[in-house]
Amino acid sequence: MGLADNIDIYLALAGALFAIGTFGFLARRNAISMLMSIELMLNAVNLAIVTFGAFEPALQGDGPIIALMVMAVAAAEATVGLAIVIAIFRNRRTPLVDEYDAMRR
Repeated sequence: MGLADNIDIYLALAGALFAIGTFGFLARRNAISMLMSIELMLNAVNLAIVTFGAFEPALQGDGPIIALMVMAVAAAEATVGLAIVIAIFRNRRTPLVDEYDAMRR
């Protein structure tokens, strides 16, 4: 039994990627860095979905289909999020999230 046959390795990698993405989202104040961290978390979820699809017989054909749906949602989220960040950057001249609450006033 090699490393490629062990589900724990892939799930540990997915968990580590998700933890790095969560830390990046919580630690950064730059909106683009926050969007990149969200994408990293979504990729970690994709890795877990594909792993379960490969190792669980009941999900044999559904894993890649679910992963493609998550990729489509991630692409839509990145497009809308980046469009909002660019629109706010043009008005405020700063990518920092802390400055965005001033828009309520």
